[in-house]
Amino acid sequence: MIGLKPLLQNALENIGDGSQINVIRTVSGGDINDAFFVETKGGRYFVKYNRNMQEGFFLSEAKGLESIRKTGAIAVPNVYEVLENKNEGILVMEWIAGDRKPHTEEELGRGVARLHSTKEKQFGLAEDTFIGTLPQPNGWYDRWIDYYRDRRLIPQCSLAEKNKRMPSERRAKLMRLCDTLEKWLPKDCDASLLHGDLWGGNWIAGPNGRPFLIDPSVFYGHAEFEVAFTEMFGGFSQAFYHSYEEICPLSPEYNERKPLYQLYYLLVHLNLFGESYGVSVDRILKRYVG
Repeated sequence: MIGLKPLLQNALENIGDGSQINVIRTVSGGDINDAFFVETKGGRYFVKYNRNMQEGFFLSEAKGLESIRKTGAIAVPNVYEVLENKNEGILVMEWIAGDRKPHTEEELGRGVARLHSTKEKQFGLAEDTFIGTLPQPNGWYDRWIDYYRDRRLIPQCSLAEKNKRMPSERRAKLMRLCDTLEKWLPKDCDASLLHGDLWGGNWIAGPNGRPFLIDPSVFYGHAEFEVAFTEMFGGFSQAFYHSYEEICPLSPEYNERKPLYQLYYLLVHLNLFGESYGVSVDRILKRYVG
């Protein structure tokens, strides 16, 4: 194990900042990684460090941020360097600081809508990613229903079985649901670029209230899948939804399929945090398959 300080020094030297590190201060950055504000004579940085991660974890995040940045739809922090050494790694990014302004969430809604206006011919992604600490399989699919079943619901079901959080009745209902997805999901919809993990903690306000997206798990999917997740834990105002729909109106069927899209994230939380999310999973399964 190399440790934070040597990895950080290596990363900063790689980007041309060989100046003395004046400040390393712990900041809030989620439950997965250690996060730091770092200041040198040459600049200020947001640094994530993890000593027990899967290979490619930070690289996947960096690639996701770059995918969003290239669209020009909405701001993301610049990534300066990624270093990974077996299970240890560091991600060095631009330090973003600011306060929310009256226009911030309207701008956020428009930015997410513009992101969703970035299209691909197929659903998915060439590379596997992560959702939290969980591996998230991808690949390219011609049909959204097939992708959602085979690369979202079924892998989480299998993991829950492994974790002993998928009793037989729950599994039977989930499999029945997977067999009947065409009743509720669109057979032909656009493959939009999605952030993939868009809850209220994964966006921040920067200078002049400009919104920035952080911590993505990108792929191409049905835009309403992302919108459904934003409604699960709050963190988004009506101004966000109004400005979003000015560019990407939701379909009349959105409210009917919304719990079905939220099911995936509840399965993720079931696997990450335990049976407290099982009741919500069961409620959604009962709604769709009885």
